[in-house]
Amino acid sequence: MSKLKLNLRKLPVPEKIAKAREIIAALTGNPDFPTPNPSLAAATTVTNDLETAYHDRQVHKQAGEVKTATQNEREDVFDRTFTQLAAHVESIAGDNERMIKSAGMDTRAPAASSTAPPDAPQSLNITTGDADGEVDLSWEPVDGAKSYQIEQSPDPVTATSWKHASATTKSKATIEGLTSGTRYSFRVAAVGTNGQGAWSNPVSKIAP
Repeated sequence: MSKLKLNLRKLPVPEKIAKAREIIAALTGNPDFPTPNPSLAAATTVTNDLETAYHDRQVHKQAGEVKTATQNEREDVFDRTFTQLAAHVESIAGDNERMIKSAGMDTRAPAASSTAPPDAPQSLNITTGDADGEVDLSWEPVDGAKSYQIEQSPDPVTATSWKHASATTKSKATIEGLTSGTRYSFRVAAVGTNGQGAWSNPVSKIAP
């Protein structure tokens, strides 16, 4: 298994941007990686583009789908660029932890021999989405999670009121098609090699 760990797809956009700045700074003038590929100029450009799209979306929330689509497109370009950059670092550093860390990147912890499913997600947060009937969910990434299952329930919550809402490989999701003015509760569970873990503590919000 590769020793280098990037996991950009699991990070919220602000954390991606901060990590990118850290990597670019670490690689600038780094004698172990004299000719990064993609170039640091290209990495800086996609980082700036993603940051602009993210702030543009925050300022123009009412614009809805167009702004979301722009951010998603630039986030995909960003992820591809830094995945390629990580592959370049790995091709030179191999399993050399010092070299990997000198590039501003993280290394994987030794694999734990566990047969347990992933832990319950923590810090589940809910905010108003870009359009009516939408909410945005986010939570802390769970070690060992391959994907996440999301369930929703109208009030009042009962043992049988939970229904499947969405599934995602990222630690965030947008839930659409809600009835405005109705209070909903949401919970998330991580799914790993050994099955689905426990549900998170639920959060609730009145759909916009």
